[in-house]
Amino acid sequence: MAAGSAGAALTQGPLGFVATALAQDLPPTPSMRGGSNNYRPNAPLVERLGSGFWVSGTVRRAGDGAPLNGVRIQIWAATTLGGEREPRNHGSVLTAADGSFRLEMEQIVPNFGQPHAHLAYDDGSYQTVFLRPVMPSPSDTSVRADFVLAPV
Repeated sequence: MAAGSAGAALTQGPLGFVATALAQDLPPTPSMRGGSNNYRPNAPLVERLGSGFWVSGTVRRAGDGAPLNGVRIQIWAATTLGGEREPRNHGSVLTAADGSFRLEMEQIVPNFGQPHAHLAYDDGSYQTVFLRPVMPSPSDTSVRADFVLAPV
């Protein structure tokens, strides 16, 4: 390994090329426009918000990419139960040891013409991030959003 590449890992790309990936270079996720719409601080921890639709993702630390365990992620969306302001469409989950999270809820429906979810990290140890992933189709039964959080 060349000088100056301490902390680097070798990764194989899709075409078989070997590249050096510097883990300390993982940038934080920026907030998305519209991500904080209809946000409710301190949404309760829930096991589920319905059935048939899955919101999932991972949470990692900026820089080294380490998975973050026990991080609270808030999730809300317009669903078959009602709009984004409907309390039954707001909840929080905690990440697992591998940084993953997952929440089952009612089917997301288009709001302002787009089927989308809202996700937030705002607990203070890291910079606040609001995400608004848009689904390709209103008939999709899952959406994924990954966070890379920067310490405050």
